[in-house]
Amino acid sequence: MNFNDREEIIALTPQWKGERFPDGRPKVEDKYLDALYGMTLEEVWKPIFVLGYENQFVGGGLAPLQTLHEDGRKLVGRAVTCNFCPARPDLHETMFSIGAGEGRKGNYNQWVIDSLTERDVVVADMYDKIYKGTFIGGNLTTAIRTRTRNGGAVIWGGIRDVEQMKKVPDVQVYYRGIDPTPIRDFIMTGFNTVTHFGGAVCLPGDIVFGAGGGVLFIPSHLVAEVVEGAVKTHVKDDFGFEMISQNRFTTAQIDRNTWTEEMLDLLQEWIRTDPRGEQYRYLDWGKEYELARNGDPSDTQTAL
Repeated sequence: MNFNDREEIIALTPQWKGERFPDGRPKVEDKYLDALYGMTLEEVWKPIFVLGYENQFVGGGLAPLQTLHEDGRKLVGRAVTCNFCPARPDLHETMFSIGAGEGRKGNYNQWVIDSLTERDVVVADMYDKIYKGTFIGGNLTTAIRTRTRNGGAVIWGGIRDVEQMKKVPDVQVYYRGIDPTPIRDFIMTGFNTVTHFGGAVCLPGDIVFGAGGGVLFIPSHLVAEVVEGAVKTHVKDDFGFEMISQNRFTTAQIDRNTWTEEMLDLLQEWIRTDPRGEQYRYLDWGKEYELARNGDPSDTQTAL
């Protein structure tokens, strides 16, 4: 086996048809990452969920995550994934030898951080290890910031040196717990492969969207569609609030996944004539009109 294997990454992400990084990860365009900063968790989540991607969010219910900064800043970037397991001498010897053969230096977590490029986000399954499971501290957070510029990490495990970490600018980190111990007694079992924890699945090159107390992993091949869908949800909300306040439509009508042609016509008129709609005039609503005419089989209840 190999770590961070280009052919494996390409095989895991066949629906991505665009440019790739040298390691094989999908290279989602920066413009989509930029657009995500202006969107809410619910706006981004909905287009994924209705397409059947129901295991992409982590952070709620029985799997809460803590955030390094609680000032509303978002975490947006391209996933670099890694998986770990508890120590076992023979397995450690095998895995460390593989890494050494690939020219990797330092400990397992340093291998990952040394690979980062601009706008990457580490997604690490530390099997919920907090005591001696502190994946990053002050030094490695500084390294993440240096390499990614405005990235960060999602750690299913621990962190340390929190006071130092908070002084590192332009990063955000989601994690499970804090402990003063350094990282010990762990083995890397995968690097840029399938990672899953807290009920969510992440592939290398997925777009990490951390906001509102949790993290969403957006499949790379869906990002353009998700961003456009989120924008449409946003403008429909703006228009819908006004229609409800004018008593022109009920909440039941507005909240449906599929709007009628009459509602879409009024929405189009609002976008064309209201200054608030100017930024949305590039959107194509052909699919929505087709669903309005032919019916949407998934629209059996009010919108999510």
